[in-house]
Amino acid sequence: MATGTAALVTAGSSLISPVRAQGLAATTTMRGGSNNYRPGAPIVERIGGGGFMMSGTVRRAGDGAPLAGIRIQIWAHTTEGRERDTRSHGATLTNADGVFQLEMPQIVPTFGQPHGHLAYDSGDFETVFLRPVMASARETSLSAHFVLQPA
Repeated sequence: MATGTAALVTAGSSLISPVRAQGLAATTTMRGGSNNYRPGAPIVERIGGGGFMMSGTVRRAGDGAPLAGIRIQIWAHTTEGRERDTRSHGATLTNADGVFQLEMPQIVPTFGQPHGHLAYDSGDFETVFLRPVMASARETSLSAHFVLQPA
């Protein structure tokens, strides 16, 4: 798996076909994932000035089908603001293939670790908070993958 990728999907691939994904387990919330969470962060084109790419996939538990139109909230401690700042939060929607991406300012270390926060919290599926850690503060992207269990 590429550096900066949160290994949250079995088999390590974000491109699991529904045929191969039978029995795909739901992602569990990561410790510290909900820190500084702000319910209802707006859907945005980009957070701040950009320069860093947060991306990932969203699939349904069990059959692994990609989920379109799923709202994913993203926030982090960046060169432009702390993770508790409103300006450091934004949300995006998955496309028809269950893929999301959102450009944001460069993530910088806080508490010794460069990391991002992502959340699914829209109600049709169980809420999941992720806190993937980057291998290095020099990385310019981070990927995280959700497998959601219907609520």
